[in-house]
Amino acid sequence: MSSDRYILGVDVGGTFTDLALIRLADGRAFYHKASSTPADPSIAVAEGIGILLEQTGVKPSQVHYFGHGTTVATNAVITGRTARTALITTDGFRDILEIRRQRQPHNYDIRLNKPAPLVPRHLRRELRERVYLSADAPVAPEASALDAILADFRREGVEAVAICFLHSYVRPAHEALVADILRKRFPEAFTCASHEVLAEFREFERLSTTVLNAALGPVMSRYLDHLEKRAGAIGLTPPKILQSNGGVASAREAGNQAVRTLVSGPAAGVTGAACLAVAAGIRDIITFDVGGTSTDVCLVENGQPLIARQRDFHGFPVRFPMLDVHSVGAGGGSIAWVDDGGFLQVGPQSAGADPGPACYDHGGVLPTVTDANVILGRLPPDALLGGRMPIRADLARRAIAERIARPMGLALEEAAQGVLTILNENLMQAIRVISVEKGFDPRRFTLVAFGGGGPLLASMLARELGIETVMVPAHPGLLCAHGLLVADVRSDFSLSRLADLRKAGAQGVNAGFADLKHSVDAWFELERIEPAQRSVERALDLRYAGQSHELTVPVQREDFRESDLPALVARFREEHVRVYGYAPDGPVQIVTYRITARTPVAGQAGAAGAAPFSAPGNARTGVRRVHFRESAGFVDCPIYDRTRLLPGAGVVGPAILEQMDTTTVVLPGQVATVQADGNMLLTFGAA
Repeated sequence: MSSDRYILGVDVGGTFTDLALIRLADGRAFYHKASSTPADPSIAVAEGIGILLEQTGVKPSQVHYFGHGTTVATNAVITGRTARTALITTDGFRDILEIRRQRQPHNYDIRLNKPAPLVPRHLRRELRERVYLSADAPVAPEASALDAILADFRREGVEAVAICFLHSYVRPAHEALVADILRKRFPEAFTCASHEVLAEFREFERLSTTVLNAALGPVMSRYLDHLEKRAGAIGLTPPKILQSNGGVASAREAGNQAVRTLVSGPAAGVTGAACLAVAAGIRDIITFDVGGTSTDVCLVENGQPLIARQRDFHGFPVRFPMLDVHSVGAGGGSIAWVDDGGFLQVGPQSAGADPGPACYDHGGVLPTVTDANVILGRLPPDALLGGRMPIRADLARRAIAERIARPMGLALEEAAQGVLTILNENLMQAIRVISVEKGFDPRRFTLVAFGGGGPLLASMLARELGIETVMVPAHPGLLCAHGLLVADVRSDFSLSRLADLRKAGAQGVNAGFADLKHSVDAWFELERIEPAQRSVERALDLRYAGQSHELTVPVQREDFRESDLPALVARFREEHVRVYGYAPDGPVQIVTYRITARTPVAGQAGAAGAAPFSAPGNARTGVRRVHFRESAGFVDCPIYDRTRLLPGAGVVGPAILEQMDTTTVVLPGQVATVQADGNMLLTFGAA
């Protein structure tokens, strides 16, 4: 065993930190779950790694890959704990950050509050600079104009500077000049230029993305510095950080492109779920990741997660390719409360890891989803995490009774069931956002449930949505950590160049990709990726002339030819029909060139295997009174140890399947069947 090699994945959530260690020789997996340390997440990471290595007898030198998913950037945005940031921009454009797009999300709400800009107005400075899209000569910024600006920034305690000029995506030289000066004369500040973050047109989205990247840069860099030091103290290899696009990057790149880690944690679960589902022959899935604070859902079609080009984070538009994960404030720690109108609400506030649900007995007194599940018997009344976390059912009953049941005039069980019903409605809305609203029928997908609370809630959600099959991985509470081990090293590059497709022709298409490839090759060299391991995927953002939005169409050939143009236009029209329902005749316009660069993580292929099951035996461990709406009350429900259910075993609902990292609820009328790969399928009407 001393000569075996391993790969390690660590995913930090709001409540728990999940760790997965996999032996490459046979795919054997070892898992650990620890409470998160929100003040400094690297503490829980280091402590959890130490415990896992000690339990398995694995030496740090045997771990040749360390993948990490983090919520540091997301939490910084949500809590407002970003760096003190300044902006340098083209003269006349410093107020774009507040003017925004003037879109009104709610047409009749004139009191809608916009988030405060990440850069206050007095820290937004202008330079006389201009790049013209016409033939007019450009106006370069004067270096001497920066003297007074930098002096002010120092007095103001600025930690980060964003540079965003109007047309830098066409000519980045002006931004590069200013960035070079700042890095030499103001090295204590984190500096980023928009052409380094997003070389695309649409100045507001580019500005917003660049400013957020600057505001997160010092936060993320400090965290990664702590993490690398703790990993080094243990003797581990430097970590690879999961990005929002589902690929991993070096800690250096993740620090420089901090904005690309905003969906790092949820992306890990989607990556892991897609990998397991495809291996099981299931290519169309909806991922359902329920943690203590939030639920993340994503649609995967034909084995590929949907990609979003833009989304808002706490009111700040961010534009770059990312997995199209939709998150809602609904999880095991979501707080149930009665509003001023006497109506029951669940979330988005969460009890989190500290103090946690009332039943954890850590000082929490507010009722949560976890407390409701304890009252209804769906969770054990004495302990979680395989007995490592004692819980008190009496505190759960007190919290629900005092704050929900009595104010609403309900029986205790009715109040607890009401909490789950409201939660389920919130979750259904989240699924509809990624499916129905995008033209997909959720009934043709398999719901893959993971996270600590996914298997607990999935069957009730699937029944309401008409989804016939629920897939529960062998270790659902730790799938995000597993997902970190099957992600490619990846980076996405883009360049806006507006042109008529027919007029540009094959020569124009190839020229645009050639301009972008310089950045791609530089990235491969910086990441020390051997030429034989390099892979690139090309795509174009296309639209009809006069449209405001684009559709991304893959470009298969590296040497694009004139004879390929009709097929490219046909693919664009097909996508236009799928998204909008029609495809008119008319000229097609190139908007943005895209290249995805990637390389597989060495040795990851063996990581997809499920952990071996224990020796055959009777998996049934007892009976507990459990409340089911289908049974109109409590019933004597068999309890099973899932780890003792061998492949091929079937359990007819109602039943509760328990394991260290989660609990699976099998509803009346459902059948749970363990597959050969260790995954479990729950189907309706198969009894």
